[in-house]
Amino acid sequence: MEHPSYFDAVDHRQLLRDYPLGADFAERRARISRDELRQWQERQFLSCLERAWQIPFYRRLWSAEGIEPGDIGGLDDLPRLPCYDKGDLMRSVEEHPPFGDFHGMESFGDGPAARPPVILHTTSGTTGLPQPLLFGPKSREVQNILMARAFLLQGLRADDLVHSVFGFGTVNGGHYAREAISHFTNALVLTAGTGAETRSAQQVRLMQGYGATVLIGFADYLRKLAEVARQEGLEPGRDIRIRLICAAIGGERREALSEAWAGARVCDFYGVGDTGFIAAEGPEQDGLHIWEDAHLVEIIDPDSLAPLADGAIGNVCVTALFKDDIFPNIRFNTNDLSAVETTPSPIGWSLRRLRGFLGRSDDMVKLRGINVYPTAIGALLKADGDNNGEFFCRVRRRRGRDEMTVLVESPAAAADRPALAARYGEMLRQHIGLELLVELAEPGALAPLTEIDRRQKPLRLDDGRKREG
Repeated sequence: MEHPSYFDAVDHRQLLRDYPLGADFAERRARISRDELRQWQERQFLSCLERAWQIPFYRRLWSAEGIEPGDIGGLDDLPRLPCYDKGDLMRSVEEHPPFGDFHGMESFGDGPAARPPVILHTTSGTTGLPQPLLFGPKSREVQNILMARAFLLQGLRADDLVHSVFGFGTVNGGHYAREAISHFTNALVLTAGTGAETRSAQQVRLMQGYGATVLIGFADYLRKLAEVARQEGLEPGRDIRIRLICAAIGGERREALSEAWAGARVCDFYGVGDTGFIAAEGPEQDGLHIWEDAHLVEIIDPDSLAPLADGAIGNVCVTALFKDDIFPNIRFNTNDLSAVETTPSPIGWSLRRLRGFLGRSDDMVKLRGINVYPTAIGALLKADGDNNGEFFCRVRRRRGRDEMTVLVESPAAAADRPALAARYGEMLRQHIGLELLVELAEPGALAPLTEIDRRQKPLRLDDGRKREG
């Protein structure tokens, strides 16, 4: 065929046999023996390894460590390969514009007609400039299957109307959710996007008008939408009947998000733009089951990058075992903090479980010798109460001393604010071991700083010391 289409490039039925959904997943993968799983992982890894050696980025990365083709015989040798992270990819883009030398598109021959179809998106740019994301039809559709697997496992039904607040534009999330639900479930999906793409007030009206039953996206904005609904005179549970929320919870309190939407069931998941969904909660909601038939997850020390034992908190380092078509992900250091659960699955599944997103090691602030994580600050504030969950951390150097000011949105009356700010300050001092300044703000006042209405992942930190040199 002279010009194969996207649909000619991948066998969807074979993908579903390899990465099953629903009852087929429960029967064939959830309780797979560890030996059988390891054999499956080995076969996939060797295919990814072969592809990686065709790509300049990996040849350069690995040869710098003295590794040559043939040195890595299988997964037992995986720790010998160096990790890479977004910083390495962005340097590749800077040195080899516009897409870097990590995608391997040129390896297929002379010109675009020689390669498979390629999908281009970017990351959200939460921690800097957006990174280009490139997927082939196989890797894209497996990612879609793994997202659909998570939603179906968490209770998505064919009669659901899904309201998605994942961002659109150049970012991957909204497109990815639309494809996953449309390609691999019978549910309807409304791709509303962020508040910048569809105004928040309009979003809640659409939820009411179309009868939304499921929400998906990032917990921060989903919580805000419940507030907007009430401001618009719409009562969750009566006017908008959400029964299920599939959200990247992060530092949010599950109970608060559920309460905001009149007791809806809240399920967590974890993934990154490069690799898609990596893990998701199951029916027991006790840790996030890692899709180990598609990903090999390591937890590594943020400083030494050495692998850590199960139970230890460190960076999630992922090898996507299915990405052998365009750009493989082999030992991608996400800089997301988590840990692998050490106890057996309470429902008898053999897949390991991830504790969930615990913050970012590259967002960590070194303040007077102590590591401070904005995500952890947010979780402490929300647990303490008397605020709507919106916060922002500002770090400055004043008279040779580093200071962090924590801005918190609260509906508290003006007369009660000094005591509330003092309470928050003391609570943070006890948990973190530092004196932090706390300032209260009116609900909605921090939106220009967090950009919660425009970004699918709100900003939580401004470290002015970087600008001050």
